[in-house]
Amino acid sequence: MSVSQITTHILDTGSGRPAADVPVVLSVNNDGAWSEVARGVTDADGRIKNLGPEAVAGGTYKLTFATGGYYAASGQDTFFPEVDLTFSVADSGEHYHVPLLLSPFAFSTYRGS
Repeated sequence: MSVSQITTHILDTGSGRPAADVPVVLSVNNDGAWSEVARGVTDADGRIKNLGPEAVAGGTYKLTFATGGYYAASGQDTFFPEVDLTFSVADSGEHYHVPLLLSPFAFSTYRGS
């Protein structure tokens, strides 16, 4: 299996464990309108390695994480039923890893490797 140019993972910082079974949508902004590129679900390690194509054009992209269902499945409330992370991809062929650090009432991100 090949690895996508854009990958992600989710760490549930409240439990200290990966967040499995979270649906994620990758979208691209085309002249102000968002278009879906790919979708996936995090594995047992909280990762999606094959989210989208092996190469994408430069532009503005967004990862949408459906976090509400993840917390509902564990009986927890969350302030963020969905998290959108918008980022820029240079037309360089580089790998873009966009992790989400998540708790029921906060989140953060960074550009990973």
